[in-house]
Amino acid sequence: MFYGLWRDRLAGGTRCLMNRGRESVRSTRRRVILAPLLAVGVAAALSGCSTLEMHGYLPGFVAGQPNTTNQTQRVSDLWTGSWITLLAVGVITWAVIIWFAIVYRRRRGQTGLPVQVRYNMPIEIFYTIVPLILVLGLFAFTARDQTAIETRYQNPAVVVDAYGKQWAWDFDYKNEQVYEQGIQAQPDPKSPNYVESAIPTMYLVVNKKTEIRLRTRDVNHSFWVIDFLYKKDMIAGQTNYWDFTPTRIGSYEGKCAELCGEYHSRMLFNVKVVSQADYDAHIAELRSRGNTGLLGTKYNKDDNAGASGNQDSGVDNPADTTNGGVEGR
Repeated sequence: MFYGLWRDRLAGGTRCLMNRGRESVRSTRRRVILAPLLAVGVAAALSGCSTLEMHGYLPGFVAGQPNTTNQTQRVSDLWTGSWITLLAVGVITWAVIIWFAIVYRRRRGQTGLPVQVRYNMPIEIFYTIVPLILVLGLFAFTARDQTAIETRYQNPAVVVDAYGKQWAWDFDYKNEQVYEQGIQAQPDPKSPNYVESAIPTMYLVVNKKTEIRLRTRDVNHSFWVIDFLYKKDMIAGQTNYWDFTPTRIGSYEGKCAELCGEYHSRMLFNVKVVSQADYDAHIAELRSRGNTGLLGTKYNKDDNAGASGNQDSGVDNPADTTNGGVEGR
């Protein structure tokens, strides 16, 4: 009798081990089959993304053409990387919430409160450390890219002083000693748009190191070239700098991004990135109009010109006359 029981238990244990082995083999086979399929699916999804989708739906990117500046890819990478990280965190969070809502839901016939669990140290450490790592990581990447974008060129080939004013723009081409004085956008009586020829236009040379020195003649404004993925404030009493290299010929829209008064919406401008020959032709055209010299602070609206903290206070910065900057760019 005992022998029969022992034999049945042994056979049952053997069958159990064999079944577990088969399940393990099946599970391994599933992983071996599913992993390549998943990889192929992800690759296919990524390869099917358009240029717009690959850059996080940011403007300024055109398939088969260079980026608008040497910094737009850096901005795009930070943007899309941040969103991918946040979406991954969101998916995990939603999955955990849904899982617990389903698995630990109240069943029929259950009453009262479920067993209360407190002080699970591993979980508490996990949801404290992981968010901290994410925040520090995003901060580190942002600080790295911001430092690269904000570093000034030592000897830029093109230097333009851009003056914001209510509600238009003035451009001084420092090296060429010519200027262009703008007016606010004028409505086109024949269409719902503005008269394109009346919009102030800044000319830049493709593949040339450029520095734009940003100042305001009155209230605070913000200089924003949409396709360049960058905007920078114009603060009364301060000169801000934007150094970059335009890398694609074309015409790009710009606008003031700081609410600055009644006609803020008409404070538009264009940026034309052109060849050196076209740039020289434009400079010659400005000279032929008599736009020689620099406007400088002549039209600034300030009752205390030269006093600390007004619109003129950034003019005497030594970097304005020496084109000083950080070496290596």
